[in-house]
Amino acid sequence: MRNATIKHADQAESEELLTTGEAAALLSSSRQTIVNLCNSGDLPFTTVGKHRRIRRRDVEAFRTRSERLSRDQRRSLWLNTAVAGRLVVDTKVVLELARTNLTALEETHQRGQAAHWLREWRRLLDGPTERILEVLTSPTPRAREMRQNSPFAGILSDDERVRVLAAFRESDRASR
Repeated sequence: MRNATIKHADQAESEELLTTGEAAALLSSSRQTIVNLCNSGDLPFTTVGKHRRIRRRDVEAFRTRSERLSRDQRRSLWLNTAVAGRLVVDTKVVLELARTNLTALEETHQRGQAAHWLREWRRLLDGPTERILEVLTSPTPRAREMRQNSPFAGILSDDERVRVLAAFRESDRASR
C-alpha cells in the first residue's frame, strides 16, 4: 500500500501547477524566458485568470530536453572551457580584461535581456572565481544564456582560438 501512496504523490506532484517565476527558478532562467517559451509554444501552459501556469512535469521534460546541447552550444562550451583554463592560469589579467569588456557592453546594452545577463556577469566578476568557472564550463541553460553575453572576448589569442576550434571539429566528427 505504501508504494501506491508514493506513486500517487509522485503523480500529484507532476501535475502541480507552477507560476512562471517558479518554473524559471527550476530552469535557472529568467521569468521572461519562461514567458517567451510559453508564447512560442515550446513550453505548454494553462491560464488561471490572466496568469500562466505550467505543469511541473512539463518543466521537468523541458529541462531534460534543453540540457542536450546543439553543435553551436558545444562549440561555445569548448571555447569557454579554454577561457576557463586561461582564467585559472592568469586570473588577474583575465578578470581585468573581462571587466573592461563588460563596461563597454553595459554601455551598449542598457535594457532588455542582454542587460539582465550583463548584470549577472557583473555580480559574478565581483565574486569568487569558482563561480565564474562554473558558468564558463557548465551545460545548464542558465550558463548557456550567460555565455551568449560573455565579457571574455579577446581572452584567447587568434592562434589559441583556431586550435580550440580545430580540436572541437575533430571531436565532433569522431562522435558522429
